[in-house]
Amino acid sequence: MLIRRATRLDGAVLDIRVGAQIDDVDDQLTRLPGEDVFDARGGTVLPGLHDHHVHLHSAAAATTSVQAGPPAVRDRRALADALATAEAGDDGWIRAVGYHDSVAGPLDRTTLDALAPRVPLRIQHRSGVLWVLNSAGLARIGLPDHPDGRVRSADPIWSNALRRRQTDLADFSRRLSRYGVTGITDATPDLDIAAIVQLKELQRRGALRQRVHCLSPGKRILHDDNLDLEELADWIAERHHSGGPVAVHCVTAAQLVVTIAALRQAGSHPRDRIEHAAMVPSDALDDLAELGVTVVTQPNFVAERGDQYLAEVPAVEHHQLWRVASLLLAGIPVALSTDMPFGQGDPWAAMRAAVHRTTPSGAVLNASECIPQRRAVMMFLGWPEHPSRVRTVEPGQPGDLCLLTAPPEAALAELEAELVAATIIGGEIVYARS
Repeated sequence: MLIRRATRLDGAVLDIRVGAQIDDVDDQLTRLPGEDVFDARGGTVLPGLHDHHVHLHSAAAATTSVQAGPPAVRDRRALADALATAEAGDDGWIRAVGYHDSVAGPLDRTTLDALAPRVPLRIQHRSGVLWVLNSAGLARIGLPDHPDGRVRSADPIWSNALRRRQTDLADFSRRLSRYGVTGITDATPDLDIAAIVQLKELQRRGALRQRVHCLSPGKRILHDDNLDLEELADWIAERHHSGGPVAVHCVTAAQLVVTIAALRQAGSHPRDRIEHAAMVPSDALDDLAELGVTVVTQPNFVAERGDQYLAEVPAVEHHQLWRVASLLLAGIPVALSTDMPFGQGDPWAAMRAAVHRTTPSGAVLNASECIPQRRAVMMFLGWPEHPSRVRTVEPGQPGDLCLLTAPPEAALAELEAELVAATIIGGEIVYARS
């Protein structure tokens, strides 16, 4: 297809011929016989956005799950009401997500039995690393004597016993297309070959339009109560020996420090990643830069949860939260993502959060970590395997584009999803604003 009058971020107004890749870019191109034409009317053209850390099936399932935490649910009574009106899914479970301890304290099976005693119920903590099951749910998966119903998300002992809920990935894909997202990196840990083959089949059928890059089997989630430096270093070395990089989930300073030590011991790979880096002590900046590890982080959590950070995290540690500018200044490769469904999933909101760092109440969390608008956009334009290397609108680049209704200066000032005029994947329009 031929795109006319599109403005690149450098201000050049161009015609673009695009198929599986960008075939031609020039001031003016002649339309070929039968060629579809899209008039960008001077609006901005970007490489399609790539969300560098999402959880594909969890994000799709979240749309039919009960919301169990702020802002929808803020106290025990509201949680009880939400569960009382919930219906079990096709898997026979009530599935609830987004729980935070501020609602009703730490949950266990006894608490959930009082809220929903008869139907199998599982509630996920908003961190994504923990599920809590009631007694009916524990009996369903063959763990009736489990002491408290608290199980880790990545533990196959319980998760393999679940009958998977049917999820509508086509609807999820349409949602991503409205944001201008043409690719995602699925950070779900321990995806097996069958799951990856299924994703490829969904893409072949057109139910999932975005290109999908999977971190498994090189993704590892750490827990503060089980930080084993030697075991982690051995795992990293084994992955590197097989030719693969690692991606390590680090949301606490302790997890990051142990990961840095393990990478030093095992050696680094040019595509190694730190996922989240929610807390980065100042003395870790030089270590990360020296290792050459890429940080994939989510400043959208400042906009979504910043007030809770201000209330719960000691003030002397606020400067460590969701760093961006200081990572870049240290020479660390950085890319952005939303961590959907644990984050809200709008990459434009994540860009605004990186620029302004404004919490829901209007406070600013660590203004020194703000970055310019153009930089925030570019951090969603990386290659899947090299997140900090920015794709461009030039011949030979992938035929995945995001077109906006406004020229660059106005688009950068707003950074709003409503500006997306069209999303193109492989030379085909998958979304066009009506």
